Amino acid sequence: MTSHSPSARARARARRLRTPRGEFAVVDVPPAAGVTVRGVALLLPGYTGSKEDFALVHEPLAARGYRTVAVDGRGQYESDGPADDESAYAQDELARDVLAQASAVGAPVHLVGHSFGGQIARAAVLLDRSPFRSLTLVSSGPARISVSQEQRVKLLRDALAVMSMAECWEAILAMGPPEEVGGPARGPVGQEHLRSRWLHTKPAQLLAVGRQLCAEPDRVAELAAVPLPFHVLSGARDDTWPVPDLDEMALRLRAHRTVVDGAEHSPAADRPAPTARALADFWDGLAATP
Repeated sequence: MTSHSPSARARARARRLRTPRGEFAVVDVPPAAGVTVRGVALLLPGYTGSKEDFALVHEPLAARGYRTVAVDGRGQYESDGPADDESAYAQDELARDVLAQASAVGAPVHLVGHSFGGQIARAAVLLDRSPFRSLTLVSSGPARISVSQEQRVKLLRDALAVMSMAECWEAILAMGPPEEVGGPARGPVGQEHLRSRWLHTKPAQLLAVGRQLCAEPDRVAELAAVPLPFHVLSGARDDTWPVPDLDEMALRLRAHRTVVDGAEHSPAADRPAPTARALADFWDGLAATP
């Protein structure tokens, strides 16, 4: 890339997104200079994650003409929220946050939710589909998480009941749990960022979201009744929701389906180039459909 064409990282703007439901920390990346503007995407991270989990897909999506806005949800990393009030993180509350974010970004937007972010994205669409052009569920399954990951979440909840966030961080490192559920999400950032993200996330958010992940009902039939284009994207392997379950969900939704070879639960971090290409191809295809 020449000096006349700055990278997405150079053009990225970390800012506060003001909405009627409060301010949210976002990374906002415009389309690359000189390309046709194709649309806007709102990107929601998963449990224990943050907006930085999408860092490696901004540039390829900008090159395809898409503005991307990755957001920290309420109580997640750099977005504020109550430390002790779990009711603030009820699924309906978080879904209404997403509707407000979409409006503030400039609806209609392509909505992308990773893991738990996908379940919140689904809840937002079920509340009101009008701000969205499409919904992509990334490594986000039809209902509750796998039994093995439920056990991780319950361990974390038990630890948070008796330990500080700093003490929990040390225990997580010692336990070495898989990414995303029960420990720090793996992403394109270093260990110090992961530690900072963990320490700045509100305990009530982790507790409330953990409970939701272990109890989420199957709402695929409800979602399938919504007249919106759907895309189910995952890695070839996933410990949080088995890939065959994601395949079946895609069939029930009549969704476009992408499996990213060589990726696991975090395709945007594991294989950003093919993940971004799959997203842009799906969105481009919608624009080409009457």
